[in-house]
Amino acid sequence: MRARYALLAGSLALIGACSHNDGPPPLLGTLEWDRIGVPAEVSEPITQILVKEGDEVTAQQLLLTLDPQRIQAQVDAAQADAQRLSAALDELRHGARSETIDAARATLTRMQSTAANAKLARERAADLRRKGLIAQVDLDNADTALRQANADAANARANLDVLLHGTRAEDIAQGEAALAQAQANLAQLKVTVQRLEVHAPRAGRVDALPFKLGDRPPIGAAVASLLVGEAPYARVFVPESLRAGVQQGAKFSVHVDGVPQPFTATLARIRSEASFTPYYALSGDDASRLTYRAELVLEGDAARKLPAGIPCQAMLLDHAAH
Repeated sequence: MRARYALLAGSLALIGACSHNDGPPPLLGTLEWDRIGVPAEVSEPITQILVKEGDEVTAQQLLLTLDPQRIQAQVDAAQADAQRLSAALDELRHGARSETIDAARATLTRMQSTAANAKLARERAADLRRKGLIAQVDLDNADTALRQANADAANARANLDVLLHGTRAEDIAQGEAALAQAQANLAQLKVTVQRLEVHAPRAGRVDALPFKLGDRPPIGAAVASLLVGEAPYARVFVPESLRAGVQQGAKFSVHVDGVPQPFTATLARIRSEASFTPYYALSGDDASRLTYRAELVLEGDAARKLPAGIPCQAMLLDHAAH
């Protein structure tokens, strides 16, 4: 950044020393490209980098990949959970098997027999108590055993009724909701697996790859920076005194530092609101003036090979002819 400002300052000093005519001063700025950062949507180690800085890439071209092991394990677990819930829902829909119902009937018969025996035992204990042959505690124990046997028989009857009447609609609805939630979680994890492959969102040129193999970029960090667009543009600053004479579509001659031949450029955009002049573009009385940031799109195939950040100067073509 300091080198860029130093080059701008040098260019400005040269212009101030060599051009003492009555024409407007050149518009100072830098050459820029539209730049997009491709973020990491998952924080995993980088396992492959398939491009290098300066490569031209097409839209959706694979740039790099991240380690899938942890996410794949989560996908496998989610698939198993969805299969389990699907089987449970099928069981709810189909109802109990005949073997299960037969087993429940057998359990009820056994519990009823136990209750009948407990009733007989309680009656014998009551008779013995009236004759004074046993203590009251023995009769109390017989009463307790009878109540327990009756409760077990009632529970067995209720379980059999559940099997005979089938699954309630509310239970099936709960099973369907649980399965839908598991399937949604699985779908989300599959999307995360796709995000382990980082693709170029647009065609362009790889400008920077800030991470290396094995690095684990945090979520949201730019793992690749792309220069995109049809051509670079000169970002210059138009003084307030020249703003009225500069309209969208105006033609400029742009000189890029280090390139002998100037480029023709067209004014694509200019800010409607003024801002203060950047310190590296100040010249004499201009230091107290407001400027309007403008973007001049360069023409020609040679311009597409230029990098970003180079200082440049622009002149309106009708002024440049003088």
